[in-house]
Amino acid sequence: MTRPNQAWSSDITYIWTVEGWLYLAAVKDLYTKQVVGYSLNERMTTQLVCNALNMAIHNQNQPKN
Repeated sequence: MTRPNQAWSSDITYIWTVEGWLYLAAVKDLYTKQVVGYSLNERMTTQLVCNALNMAIHNQNQPKN
């Protein structure tokens, strides 16, 4: 990889919060090593993953300040 947004990786885990157990789906840019999208939910669903991916897609199209 030679630049951002060439390859992403994703994973799902669960974490303890003050609200109880929540699932976390995250999308990471393999070049920059930054999390470019994430989503939290009480249930592991396809919508959880879609929300994280949609955030990543939206974030890649934003101008950098």
